[in-house]
Amino acid sequence: MQENGLFEYAVIRLVPKVEREEFFNVGVVLYCRGQRFLDMRYSLDENKLQAFCPSCDADELEAYLLAFQRTCHGSHDGGPIAKLPAAERFRWLTAKRSTVIQTSPVHPGLCTDAQTTLERLYRELVL
Repeated sequence: MQENGLFEYAVIRLVPKVEREEFFNVGVVLYCRGQRFLDMRYSLDENKLQAFCPSCDADELEAYLLAFQRTCHGSHDGGPIAKLPAAERFRWLTAKRSTVIQTSPVHPGLCTDAQTTLERLYRELVL
């Protein structure tokens, strides 16, 4: 039987007008040191985006989310932050900021399979 391991996650939020502090969830990022796991899932619902913020550019937001993903995955084209160890990338991605893509506070939990936990959180909190 596999042992429970500590994980941390944050919900990725779209905040089109930062000054209004209104948002909707578009993804989840999850880090589990014990399983050497850092990954994210996201989706940008264009119908929801159009209803929530008609002036937002879906292509531009998609580019921001892809940059977030490249950093998360440590991709060679993810810039200098993507070259950091997974724990530091997670901390950087979840740092407080005032931009259109933000994360919730970091939440802890226990899991036996980080990938399965990420998929569950994504379904529950985003879809």
